[in-house]
Amino acid sequence: MNNKSYKKRTNTKKQMSNTVQKLFETCKEVFATGETGCVPPPADIERLRLVLDSMKPEDVNLTPSMPYFNRAENEDAPPITYLHIYECNKFSIGIFCFPPSGVIPLHNHPGMTVFSKLLFGTKHIKSYDWVTEIPSSMDENGNLLRDRQRPGTRLAKVHIDSDCTAPCMTSILYPAAGGNMHCFRALTACAVLDVLGPPYSDSEGRHCAYYHDFPCTIFSDGAELLPEDDKGYAWLEERERPENFVVVGAPYSGPKLLSSS
Repeated sequence: MNNKSYKKRTNTKKQMSNTVQKLFETCKEVFATGETGCVPPPADIERLRLVLDSMKPEDVNLTPSMPYFNRAENEDAPPITYLHIYECNKFSIGIFCFPPSGVIPLHNHPGMTVFSKLLFGTKHIKSYDWVTEIPSSMDENGNLLRDRQRPGTRLAKVHIDSDCTAPCMTSILYPAAGGNMHCFRALTACAVLDVLGPPYSDSEGRHCAYYHDFPCTIFSDGAELLPEDDKGYAWLEERERPENFVVVGAPYSGPKLLSSS
């Protein structure tokens, strides 16, 4: 190997390591409190978003040709691979690898601020936030249509319902805004780098819940529930984790963190 080639490889590895290390160090500062429901200040949110916006698949040693992104023939619900990079009680960093048609079903992020960076590919995302003030619509008998909701359901407003293709800006959701309940469907092979602050923790009340979503008129006897925008709302009903939702772990092969202290 000539000296020029060696220097080029060394510089590339150093750049990759610096990018992942910068993400880690920024997360340590942004999520210093690690408290449930504590949203970092806007300046810190922007600082972390800019780091993630700059990241590329090669920074974490990923390419679409890797086996994680292959879908077996006639496979209705292909498994999704998770590459664990780091986790502590204040934040976690990891990558979800989707084969085409891979789905993460509708789920929540209680008390968490979540950054999702699409590294490559195209996905469809649909997300909701809870509606805290339901408009007072009455039927012909003077009954509030909101009282016709199915027991166990709760009204939510659509935040996003669209396709997303890399390169694109990092999406951010908050404990009570930004699409806290969301689902992903991979339209092509794609990789999503996720930062959660703080991470899921059953012992601290941050349990992942899954939901069915129903059109908002489905329980209203054909009457309009929300006259101004029926299509922008849905009833969400908590469900068990879908049996066909399979996530498998695989070793992360990108640059290692220089320190996890």
